Amino acid sequence: MTFPPAPAAPRPSSRRTRTLRVLTRRPGRVVGLGIITLFALMAAFGPLLYPGTIAVDPEAVYAPPSAEHWLGTDFAGSDVLQEVVVGARYVLLTAAVAALVAAAVGTLVGLVAGFRRGLADSGLMRVTDFVLTLPGLPLLIVLSTLWSFTSAFQMGLVLGATGWGGIARAVRAQTLSLRERGFLEAARGLGLSQRHILLRELLPNIAPYVAMNLLLSVIGFIGAEVALFFLGVVPFSSENWGVMLNQAVFSGGVMSSPEALTYLLAPLTCILLITLGIVLFMDAVDELFNPRLRERS
Repeated sequence: MTFPPAPAAPRPSSRRTRTLRVLTRRPGRVVGLGIITLFALMAAFGPLLYPGTIAVDPEAVYAPPSAEHWLGTDFAGSDVLQEVVVGARYVLLTAAVAALVAAAVGTLVGLVAGFRRGLADSGLMRVTDFVLTLPGLPLLIVLSTLWSFTSAFQMGLVLGATGWGGIARAVRAQTLSLRERGFLEAARGLGLSQRHILLRELLPNIAPYVAMNLLLSVIGFIGAEVALFFLGVVPFSSENWGVMLNQAVFSGGVMSSPEALTYLLAPLTCILLITLGIVLFMDAVDELFNPRLRERS
């Protein structure tokens, strides 16, 4: 008896072609990728463009946009564009670290809980429930007395350590739905180890779902950290968009001084743009990982 040949694995070139085709199918996806790339470059190279501390010029307080100051100046005469560019690194690096920590811990906990079930599931879910009920804001206020959060890694670790509960719950639900599928029963029937089943069989099927949650959590963590600095509950130990918003409102008097509007609108526009970019790009990621969407297109 002759068996038909197994289908060949897609070559890297065909995967690249498919990815490029999905990405360019809608202009919004290209725009989203462009926005994300722009902010990533800003975070990577922005501080190199403006080395040293941000200059203060008392003679140019609230200067309007001009060729010298594209976005004008703030209440201290500092260039707003420079503050936006330099502050992008802290904001984006913190959100990236927090999202990676939350995705890694949440995926591990949800995967093990859904696969093992029983006592392990109950124990891990009780821990998850405890994390979900942690009051994030008071906890960060307490931790800010110990840490100055000068490093984006420190704040990212704290945000990620308190923000993985939702991903763990979602991954557990996905794991439970996959647990009784035929390919996992076949793997168990072949005597494969639990580690192999978790890492080689389950994880690849959950990875697209985790990737989508990773992108969504980046948006949430950007909002959380900016809100913390805006409220002034953590020390102003770094230059970032949250500090700009706080100073625009509470020191710059933007509510009573129209000249200070660009100082307020510049970081707000950046937050809106990076959110828009991620949402637009997620449309392409969804189609890449979802075969049904690819078939409809």
